[in-house]
Amino acid sequence: MLVVHGVWRSGVGLVVWAEDSTLPVHASRRPGRAPRERPHPFAADHAALAAALAATAEPTDLGTTLLTLPSRAGAPLDSPELVRPEVAGAARGAVTLAGWRVPVLRYAPDAALPLLRGLDALAAVPGATLRHLAELADFAVDLTARGRVLPGLTEPSQGRGDRGVTARAVWRPLLTGTDAAWARALALALPPAARAATGTDAPGRPGATAGTGTPSGPDTAPGALVADALDALADAAVRAALAETALARGVRPNGAVPAWLAALTGPVREFAADPAGLDTLRAELDAWQRDAAGGAVRASFRLVEPPADEVTEPVVVVPADPAATVATSGSWRVEFGLQAADEPSLHVDAGQVWRAPGTVAGLAGRGDDPQETLLAELGRASRLWPELDTALRTATPEALELDVEGAHRFLREGAPVLHAAGFAVLLPSWWRRPSSRLGARLQARSRTAPGTVATTSGGVGLDALVDYRWEVSLGDQPLTAEELASLAALKTPLVRLRGRWVELDPKRLAAGLRLLRSSGELTVADLLRLGLTDAEQPDALPVLEVSADGALGDLLAGAVERRLAPLDPPPAFHGTLRPYQRRGLAWLAFLQSLGLGGVLADDMGLGKTVQLLALLAADPPDAGPTLLVCPMSLVGNWQREAARFTPGLRVHVHHGAERARGEAFGAAVHGADLVLTTYSVAARDAVDLAGIDWRRVVVDEAQAIKNAATRQAEAVRALPARHRIAVTGTPVENRLADLWSIMQFANPGLLGPAATFRKKYAEPIERHGDAEAAERLRRITGPFVLRRLKTDSSIISDLPEKLEMEVLCNLTAEQASLYRAIVDDMLARIESSDGIERRGLVLAAMTRLKQVCNHPAQLLRDGSALPGRSGKLARLEEILDEILAAGERALLFTQYAEFGGMLRGHLSARFGREVLFLHGGVGKADRDAMVTRFQSPRGPAIFVLSLKAGGTGLTLTEANHVVHVDRWWNPAVEDQATDRAFRIGQRRRVQVRKFVCAGTVEEKVAALIADKRSLAASVVGTGEQWVTELSTTQLRELFTLEAGAVVE
Repeated sequence: MLVVHGVWRSGVGLVVWAEDSTLPVHASRRPGRAPRERPHPFAADHAALAAALAATAEPTDLGTTLLTLPSRAGAPLDSPELVRPEVAGAARGAVTLAGWRVPVLRYAPDAALPLLRGLDALAAVPGATLRHLAELADFAVDLTARGRVLPGLTEPSQGRGDRGVTARAVWRPLLTGTDAAWARALALALPPAARAATGTDAPGRPGATAGTGTPSGPDTAPGALVADALDALADAAVRAALAETALARGVRPNGAVPAWLAALTGPVREFAADPAGLDTLRAELDAWQRDAAGGAVRASFRLVEPPADEVTEPVVVVPADPAATVATSGSWRVEFGLQAADEPSLHVDAGQVWRAPGTVAGLAGRGDDPQETLLAELGRASRLWPELDTALRTATPEALELDVEGAHRFLREGAPVLHAAGFAVLLPSWWRRPSSRLGARLQARSRTAPGTVATTSGGVGLDALVDYRWEVSLGDQPLTAEELASLAALKTPLVRLRGRWVELDPKRLAAGLRLLRSSGELTVADLLRLGLTDAEQPDALPVLEVSADGALGDLLAGAVERRLAPLDPPPAFHGTLRPYQRRGLAWLAFLQSLGLGGVLADDMGLGKTVQLLALLAADPPDAGPTLLVCPMSLVGNWQREAARFTPGLRVHVHHGAERARGEAFGAAVHGADLVLTTYSVAARDAVDLAGIDWRRVVVDEAQAIKNAATRQAEAVRALPARHRIAVTGTPVENRLADLWSIMQFANPGLLGPAATFRKKYAEPIERHGDAEAAERLRRITGPFVLRRLKTDSSIISDLPEKLEMEVLCNLTAEQASLYRAIVDDMLARIESSDGIERRGLVLAAMTRLKQVCNHPAQLLRDGSALPGRSGKLARLEEILDEILAAGERALLFTQYAEFGGMLRGHLSARFGREVLFLHGGVGKADRDAMVTRFQSPRGPAIFVLSLKAGGTGLTLTEANHVVHVDRWWNPAVEDQATDRAFRIGQRRRVQVRKFVCAGTVEEKVAALIADKRSLAASVVGTGEQWVTELSTTQLRELFTLEAGAVVE
């Protein structure tokens, strides 16, 4: 497996390297001091890299590059996308930055553009840096297509002899409005590894030249790096679009302008000219740039329909309505004007600009001259919509006269282009209404009794048949075949019918006639595709509505969860579901009955796990196994929750070095109802997992497959299943592409290919804030996504004011090894001790065990790195991801001040935001300042507190999440800490999580307290002193690590 990465080097272009999962992590080296740079041990060589990229573009050059990468124990860390065939043992030591030299292929911008736009053709997995650069390439092409680029030239350099000075002709993106916001968002989303390149490149073959580009290291600002890459890619995109265009045609051959025009499209960007000519050209280009990018004033285009008295009627009579007449003639106008970009209500007509420029007081100070501004704007618009040239032949253009065909072209083609380029476009209100154009309505009837769902072992399924009938309408007015034929005879795209203008596309009229002559049967899949998607084919009639009876009708209406009666859990489920959870269970069962997948996206803390277990408990004995894929940190939690709520389920964990393979795996699955595995194992054991006929595949924390190109996402999507469920609290973490990837798992093909989804939804919504596209996407995905928030009125009444839960975490192998060593040492030493000495040994062991459960680095105090070594820390990061994504805040309590400091540093780096830390060494003034800042509207979202210093006397009601990272074993003390958030002034439900490591002394003591056994009173009253009084046998039972505590 290769994972391909890219960095952008100013002056060079795209530099590509790759990791090879088949190569060893450690490279052999001579003993002694580590050098400043070493060859990367598992970087792909030039041959492997070229083979992976062969289908994209030819590299400009090859060589090596020095990268500064996170490293541990003398080796670089794997990237998140790299999946190795076997899991290596966890490396110890601190994570540092080290220099690693990697083989690279270099691509000049002209070659980089097709590579980045063709990542689907890679014979490898693209890493985060390459995917980010691909977004930049798509943005550059989009800007070019919309005309949001301007020609320019760089600063000249001296030294070309008699030829004077040289300059470089370039195309630059014009970033205003939503485009500028999108560029800023791309800069904020720049992966850290994109700034890993340091120093200069080295040539890789004789005769090659070393890269002289500017380093893109950690000191490079993300905005500067993104701007440089976008400039170069936009220049390449324009040149590709103008490859056959000679801009200098018709221009006098003398002077700087023809040389500049030739360099704008030719292979050579440099040109020579006399200094005076370059100065004049630069001044003109600078003025053009100011006019275009100033954005204070923009041209407006208002389409005005013919006055009613100019319309000739009647032309044809609609047979079904003799009183209705149709008219087609009349003169249309596109009227010009100027509009303030930051105040759309401030608008003046072109006539006023020409006849009384001095009266345009509202635009004073917004441009050099209103008349010059209007001409410049109209000139720019004409390059996008050439039909405007006719109006510009006069010195004072005010409007463009159009016939009905020209008006239709403006509505369909010109207006969208001008609007996308940033001009103000004002269209008649009827144009946006569904009643202004033809549409189709589909009426379907299922072949089961009305209001019921056919139930089989696989549900109705997407292949089930339904009867259907088409209806063609103009708005809400049905039309017969005869009426359509009469309208088609007009052969005009716009007509006035019943007092209003409507669009009559001849191709859609013909499509409507074909639909009216068709009827029969459709599959459920076809019905859903028609009703929930909106594929707009030029020749197709848009489907305005799809209606059906029974369950399908509820699904199409997007009202399933509200209309379904709450479903009681089956007897095999040992627990109680809240009303909203019973509605969620009904929703899951409903989709299952139809053979459709769903995304359970309830807010954190609303009980997604129990809803899933209740669904599993309802499966018949011969239903077949369910596969549940989740992060490693949650495997143990699913085991325990299944044992608690569905003890009858046979659970098999497929994980670890000794996991079953081949026939043994098949036998293990045959004897299980629920199979648990992790994403990394799902990628490694894809063949074994794909060989099972799964009743259901569930992915928990489904954001793990948000990057559709990763190996684990591809492996999970390839699993065969009759029913698919994605579980996530954050269906969209950063980009709409996350939603596509998750929905592609749950209901493959529903949102179309990734490229189509990106063009149709992601780009319009993310870049331009397109509300209509967002509504279409919501309509399509809504029936398959169930998301309830704690703030929903239908949910909040079901919740207690304070929701407390115990979060069980697994130990890592390193934690387990240290834990066993501490227990063995204590048991050996207390055999020969008694009295105060024995009690001291037991208490010391208890403290050390709790420290190990927190993190090995807390016990070892060696300053080593925190990531990847603690089950508690991994679970805490997952929970904080959801809290921060929801815009909420959390208090984190620990009884150890030193661990609080470690958490503060790690979480601050992990989430890239400030984390407050209150401990006993903080003075009163600083303490009060922290509280004030946290309680402020824009205060930090994470507050770490030592239990003693922050457990009493504070009001921190801006937090609605409390996490006890470690336990004091005194409920009264913990409740006091919780009450920092759960007190008067708190306006939201408070969620309290108490972390406990499974199979350890933490879980056993928690069970004693929860069960109120004989020791409970002692625990509550005296903290941990009671442990010292236990016999050696009791201590061994309490401290010994239980099976299942570790998930490898």
